[in-house]
Amino acid sequence: MDLDDLDPKRCALLTIDLQNDFLHPDGAYGRAGQSAPAIAALPDRIRPLRDTMRAAGGTYVSAQFTLVPGPGGAPLIAPHLKRLRPFLGKGDFAPGAFGHDLVAGLAPADYTVEKVAYSAFYQTRLEYILRALDIDTIIVGGIVTNGGVASTLRDAHLRNLHTVLLTDGCAAFRQDVHDATLLSLSSLGLQASCADVTEALKAAS
Repeated sequence: MDLDDLDPKRCALLTIDLQNDFLHPDGAYGRAGQSAPAIAALPDRIRPLRDTMRAAGGTYVSAQFTLVPGPGGAPLIAPHLKRLRPFLGKGDFAPGAFGHDLVAGLAPADYTVEKVAYSAFYQTRLEYILRALDIDTIIVGGIVTNGGVASTLRDAHLRNLHTVLLTDGCAAFRQDVHDATLLSLSSLGLQASCADVTEALKAAS
């Protein structure tokens, strides 16, 4: 498969975890001082691609990390994540809350998938949506490259879906980690910049 083979109507742009709790200054990560310029730049970089995708008849799906509220409202949180991010607490990444929402620069998505682990396919309705819409190619961006993005890409590969990884449409908290992950994923599918994919979709529409 090559970028020239993209059929917009059988493609979905899939963004991973581009939510207020990750990106907004008032979100959980912003309040904890956990941010990176490369991550903050993603919505503006992805938006023209999203607009082109929609204009060409494609679909935009947002996968959003979710912490399910438990008894008393405290989140049901995996032990490893609690160790890594001890600042996460009641109300963070909760469905229906501001922090859980897709960032304003990309909202609304055509479809929203709540995810409770790294992969957007794990125990979600994503595969059902893609199959129902006869989508065979996903164009993936978001955060973090070595976490949710990588896990989702590998799970797509197992499902025989074509993938295009947006090299500048995903990011990690460290550039060297981002670069190493791109290299490790290079055998799974295409990798291209947001601008190059945008031009390919324009040419195909």
